[in-house]
Amino acid sequence: MSEQGQNVKKCCRQEEQQPTSTPKEQVQQKTFHFIAFISFKESKKIYTFGCDEDIYRVGDFVVVETIRGLELGKIVKETQRFIPNGLEIKPVVRKATEKDLEQVESNKEKAKKALEICHECIQKLGLDMHLIEAEYTLDCSKIIFVYVADERVDFRELLKDLAAIFKCRIELRQIGPRNKAKIIGGLGKCGMETCCSRFLNDFDVVSINMAKNQLLALNIQKLSGQCGKLMCCLKYEDGQYKKLREGLPKLNSQVEYKGNKYRITSMNVLLQQVKIENKEDVQFLDFKELWPDIDFSDR
Repeated sequence: MSEQGQNVKKCCRQEEQQPTSTPKEQVQQKTFHFIAFISFKESKKIYTFGCDEDIYRVGDFVVVETIRGLELGKIVKETQRFIPNGLEIKPVVRKATEKDLEQVESNKEKAKKALEICHECIQKLGLDMHLIEAEYTLDCSKIIFVYVADERVDFRELLKDLAAIFKCRIELRQIGPRNKAKIIGGLGKCGMETCCSRFLNDFDVVSINMAKNQLLALNIQKLSGQCGKLMCCLKYEDGQYKKLREGLPKLNSQVEYKGNKYRITSMNVLLQQVKIENKEDVQFLDFKELWPDIDFSDR
């Protein structure tokens, strides 16, 4: 393999990872006077970069140095005085020029063509992977291909072909179904744009117990989003439902009401109503009527 091919192979990985940290005694920390708050593309996530002058304002486009190379970002918050904390921070290189903005648009068109070429190479090699997007760094020194796959993919031959075609560093980054949904976007079952593509930056763990806490029917198909995973919104009100259910018995528990034994068949913790039944009778009651000893005033 050529030296260029070896360099390409080294920079590629299955998952995006942070670079191995260098021992503190070997790191030469750059001291900045100010810290800038920047986001990339349509993401709401904010990253911090260092600068020596307080010349950037909210809405300004800037060129910054990242672990991927030079990229275009946008100032989303007023700069602040830099307080050293021992952590390495990348610099703001410059305020974006018209040439930089034109380069970004040109890169988008180049990325579309690169995506088609990469797709053809994947089909030729018979690899089980599905491309999502391609993206060039600002200076075109690197191109990142994002893909999804059910299993780990041996893409060494693909790297050789791509390196020979594009003559730059190549990164192949595998993502999961939730990240795929975030990139592609779409409408959720509520009729609004999916939360992941609209405002979520990180994904919390969502479990089936959250659906149980909300007394929802455990129909996985109805509880899943377009990514095939449990909907992120199950997490939003989980804490409130836990509070509303404190001290209450579980469904199908037996209770006694007016000297008769009943079984709890359904419960509405928002309306504080419960349905109990036995072979002879069915009752719809308020929580206070069935459980007078519990204080529901703070729920």
